[in-house]
Amino acid sequence: MLTRRITYRIYPSATQEAKLYLWKRMHCNLYNAALANRITQYKKFGKSVNYFEQQNRLRRERSAERLPAFKTVWPEYVELGSQALQATLKRVDFAFERFFKGLGGYPRFKASRRYSGFTYPGLSGWKCVTEAGLNGHLTISNLGKIQMRGQARTWGDPTTLTVFGREGKWFASITVTCNPTRATGEGAVGIDLGCKEAVTLSTGEQISKPDFIKAGDLKVKVASKQLRHKRAPNRNKKIKASRRWKKARAIVSRHQRKVTRQRDNWLHQTTSNIVSSNSLVAGEQLNVKGMTARAKKGKRKKQKAGLNRSILSVGFAKISKMFEYKLAEAGGFYVESPTRQLKPSQRCAKCWELTPKTLNDRVHVCSNPTCSHTEDRDINAAQVNLIWAQGAGTVLSDAEPSSSTSCGSMKQLGAKKRQKS
Repeated sequence: MLTRRITYRIYPSATQEAKLYLWKRMHCNLYNAALANRITQYKKFGKSVNYFEQQNRLRRERSAERLPAFKTVWPEYVELGSQALQATLKRVDFAFERFFKGLGGYPRFKASRRYSGFTYPGLSGWKCVTEAGLNGHLTISNLGKIQMRGQARTWGDPTTLTVFGREGKWFASITVTCNPTRATGEGAVGIDLGCKEAVTLSTGEQISKPDFIKAGDLKVKVASKQLRHKRAPNRNKKIKASRRWKKARAIVSRHQRKVTRQRDNWLHQTTSNIVSSNSLVAGEQLNVKGMTARAKKGKRKKQKAGLNRSILSVGFAKISKMFEYKLAEAGGFYVESPTRQLKPSQRCAKCWELTPKTLNDRVHVCSNPTCSHTEDRDINAAQVNLIWAQGAGTVLSDAEPSSSTSCGSMKQLGAKKRQKS
């Protein structure tokens, strides 16, 4: 059984929408309170507060004050549900875990307008009614019945629900456990990702970024230029945003959302077409965060910013994740070669000799006089990735990662609670 996430658009009434905004703000206040509690306890008393302590008591001096007592002091939190409140506290714990592992910055307080939404980690408090994942309605406790639209490729047993809002629109993200299937072929192909040609296959086929995405990026650029000419908000100087700035900001957001949807749709179609013919896809490990880091100093800041935009516009990280889960559904393999050790862009696919190149060198000419292999740089790199994958003997393991003592997920948290009891 695999876990898949399906996102539906929901259409609450005016009364329901007002309550959703209120609930979102209350969850944001709880998040900030839990964050402030951790920071204060460590700075003043040198004590590290964990998730269990925040769940069981909100004040250190009164050990008998637990989450139900918290609801008696603030009765407006009763209708939110205990599991949803626990998920918000767990969200603070996730933020600190990411910080201690070096995956993110120090957790910060969130404004209500930037707080995405709230989660029901179990089946308590909500119910989804749909026929095979096509449209339907959502019933949430103390909120009522809400119509939803969308379609799931594979439907299963719902497990969690996340409700969030984006630019005045509301969505429901539902995770389901299912057995997805996908057709595939017996072929094997290597891929190389780039800015000039988005995806290059070892067969010589090159897939470029569609023109409508480029046109959308241009619209975002023009709208952003118009936005810079309006009076922007500045809280430090107590300057409010002008009405023209708000309208221009809405236009930029609308163009950005459309480009994002177009890119995701194109990436899904491209990866599905490749998976339908190949059960083995060989890529390379890419540190997208490091590749798109901002230039610290020098005269090439603008050039580096343009390169970063090109990399992010293609969606390197999304392509890898799509190949990984789609090949898992089809029973295939997605293998990533170690880029720093293998150096696919410089290694010859025929004799395995290294030939140093710059970004301007778009044609591979092997430096080995006995080989002299000549090929397009990206095609050669894709062939190197495929050769490495076929010779590595990589085996896809379906074993779950071992759970850490810090309870990395709500599932591990429940297992640890049952173990204690």
